[in-house]
Amino acid sequence: MRKVALITGGSRGIGFGIALQLAANGFDLAINGTRAGSEVEDAIKKLTAFGNDVIYCRGNISSASERENILRLVEEHYGKLHVLINNAGIAPRERRDILEASEESFDEVISTNLKGTYFLTQQVANRMIVHKQRDGEYQACIINISSMSATMASVNRGEYCISKAGLSMATQLFAVRLGAFNIPVFEIRPGVIRTDMTAAVQEKYDSLIKEGLCVQSRWGEPEDVGKAVAALVRGDFPYSTGQVIMVDGGLTIPRI
Repeated sequence: MRKVALITGGSRGIGFGIALQLAANGFDLAINGTRAGSEVEDAIKKLTAFGNDVIYCRGNISSASERENILRLVEEHYGKLHVLINNAGIAPRERRDILEASEESFDEVISTNLKGTYFLTQQVANRMIVHKQRDGEYQACIINISSMSATMASVNRGEYCISKAGLSMATQLFAVRLGAFNIPVFEIRPGVIRTDMTAAVQEKYDSLIKEGLCVQSRWGEPEDVGKAVAALVRGDFPYSTGQVIMVDGGLTIPRI
């Protein structure tokens, strides 16, 4: 039986890089996003080229009713879910210093990046426990895509940093809670990855990378994150639940 993975924010950027790697590793996929289905047809076509089954589950994970609908679509089509990749995330609409940032921006970013992810994970975890109790051969795992911003301060997007720091603690909490059921939970922290989200600051990071920002002097690509995810879902790290995998080209290594 083929395993099924749900990837939030999976139709572009890092999420699509993850989806490509899982498709190549034989997974059937449920791709979540907020765009209309017509806007993700090309992405879905590229994923089904691997010979797997792919469905699109439109919905905003910041909404409780839409989270429920996403999971309903997955269950109606596949019956069960083996892997949850919490990748969906947004940046502030406007980068503003923390002394000036708005409460509205804080609420919007936290609702998607942290609250929505937290409660989607709660729902999926409970379903995974049921499947595990019914079938001893059932295998599952959860992976949270956070960011180097979980520990590196950017004072012009504080709400984003706080959301990712909270997601890091959520990883540990769920890893501890699900340990008794042998359902591992991991966190991946990407560094500077070439996506739509970073397109607006490309010139800035081109210069910083050239000046030695990263040990490996290049941008990260979505496939770099995807390959790390693929290793985790294959079970290549069977005794490492709750751990952080850095995919940042050495950016966060302390250097003098």
